[in-house]
Amino acid sequence: MSPTRRQTTFGAAAGAFSGLLGSAAAQTQGPRPMTAELILVNGRFTTLDRGNPAPEAVAIAEGHFLAAGTQAEIRALAGPATQVVDLGGRRAVPGLIDSHMHIIRGGLNYNMELRWDGVRSLGQAMEMLKRQVAVTPPPQWVRVVGGFTDQQFTEKRLPTLEEINAVAPDTPVFILHLYDRALLNGAALRAVGYTKDTPEPPGGEIKRDASGNPTGLLLARPNATILYATLAKGPKLPPEYQLNSTRHFMREMNRLGVTGVIDAGGGFQNYPQDYEVIERLQVEGQLTLRIAYNLFTQKPKQELQDFQAWAKQVRPGQGDDLYRHNGAGEMLVYSAADFEDFRVERPDMPPNMEGDLEPVVRLLAENRWPWRLHATYDETITRALDVFEKVDRDIPLKGLHWLFDHCETISDRNIDRIAALGGGIAVQHRMAYQGEYFVERYGAKAAERTPPVARMLEAGVPVGAGTDATRVASYNPWISLSWLVTGRTLGGMRLYPQRNLLDRETALRLWTEANTWFSTEQGKKGQIKAGQLADLIVLDRDYFSVPEDEIQDIESVLTLLGGKPVYGAGDFASLSPPLPPAMPDWSPVRSFGGYQRRAAAEGENRYAFAANCGCASSCGVHGHAHAAALAAAVPASDERSFWGALGCSCWAF
Repeated sequence: MSPTRRQTTFGAAAGAFSGLLGSAAAQTQGPRPMTAELILVNGRFTTLDRGNPAPEAVAIAEGHFLAAGTQAEIRALAGPATQVVDLGGRRAVPGLIDSHMHIIRGGLNYNMELRWDGVRSLGQAMEMLKRQVAVTPPPQWVRVVGGFTDQQFTEKRLPTLEEINAVAPDTPVFILHLYDRALLNGAALRAVGYTKDTPEPPGGEIKRDASGNPTGLLLARPNATILYATLAKGPKLPPEYQLNSTRHFMREMNRLGVTGVIDAGGGFQNYPQDYEVIERLQVEGQLTLRIAYNLFTQKPKQELQDFQAWAKQVRPGQGDDLYRHNGAGEMLVYSAADFEDFRVERPDMPPNMEGDLEPVVRLLAENRWPWRLHATYDETITRALDVFEKVDRDIPLKGLHWLFDHCETISDRNIDRIAALGGGIAVQHRMAYQGEYFVERYGAKAAERTPPVARMLEAGVPVGAGTDATRVASYNPWISLSWLVTGRTLGGMRLYPQRNLLDRETALRLWTEANTWFSTEQGKKGQIKAGQLADLIVLDRDYFSVPEDEIQDIESVLTLLGGKPVYGAGDFASLSPPLPPAMPDWSPVRSFGGYQRRAAAEGENRYAFAANCGCASSCGVHGHAHAAALAAAVPASDERSFWGALGCSCWAF
């Protein structure tokens, strides 16, 4: 049976059965409903179906939810081969959907990356780095590629170049912090070939010593291209290892309860070459996430040609429920890219932005391609909307499911303009990682609506949530949910007043049913409801009752995709499908996994690196000890406050 025919048949059966759940007596009348393949009982189900919000049990058949009702009603659907799983009173919710991340690019590299996501002390982070350096063979690098902020560390600072060189004198180390800087040790500088003769990159800076030699600090000012381009010089995994890496990254997402992702493309991610791995996994039946992908132009000044060519190769919606094309973006034209480095001034878009953007948007509208546009600042959004409104006068945009991404400083006026044009907004928890920097530059008052999610919802704009992982923030969805509910950064700063916070159910809806608008799949998934795809997660703690601070620590203990287990832990570990070990054998994933759980006592490893630093040098002027400096809450990642704190350059370079 073809997928289309199977879905039609199932939908008819599920629809017929849904009318029979009104009473037990009704079930004795009419045609016998479909037999369940899997029944879940003894769970605290949050369906997000307002007509049936909290059933006692759930039945699944042919990859879809068959029914949700009383335990007696659902058990009546069992047959001789039906599997019944007791959830032990745990909370079960629809599988989470990330409306904006970079899963395809991230998967190609996941096994090579040492993740500091979730690490709460610099001491622990540096101990991890030291251990990874010891097992990484030449010419490979040790890479910490985003997903963290120095504000999550108890020390509130980044490692210094001196510290990095002390633990890695010969192995190249590349550490990316948000989109503002990268730290390279001496071995990495040699590997990429940066010398005193290397010219300054446009929109970036290579920090140099008094003799003009690069120190190892690269800064986005505000263009992050120097950071991406440097990272791209590192060795890549061979294709078979990339397949393994992508499988491990998907399993990590399943562990955190994610069952669907909208991939926003990314720099140095060319179509179709860099999609061969994910497409092979799709053909081989090894995808454990539903992926809708957008195409991101890679050619400044040739963006229109990119989209003209792609419009002949693929169409939105092409694919199936596991892997499908979703439209254009988040990069439409390079002249409209407003990089979100809040540590530097807001970039002004060039005068040619509108002239570059209009033909691309017209092409997309004519071909009925949805699009998404990266836009951090209201000034950029204003100018983009001028173009969209102009195109709309000739080619109506309503129904096209186009959207802006990010929108940290969007105005009420532009929210209303988006609503009038039928667009949407995808928000991410980047302020949980950069909030302190935004407040430092623009003030606490301006930070109160970064972005104004509640106001967007009041205006009737479709709003969805995501992470923008893997570089500028972590892929952990529970950090985003915590941020939406509490308004706090990972460093503990309260950003938002009560009026811009969401209740827990609304936040969960932004991570489930609301995100189906962004892939044009409303009604197909996002709820526990008869006829929808059976994507469901069982949580290790109750999202609706745990203290606010613990929301960020939630994980899944059972993740179902289409009714089939793709991850299990604890009581459900036996249901977890086998996964081959991470490749290569020196992969950081083998030693550390991915997102790091908070230690029972935060900061217990705070002094681990300081005690084992092995660096014999100290400042000849101040004579401070490294252990004492590591233990101090010194903002060494900020040059200006750093100089004021210690008064010398020895610790920074």
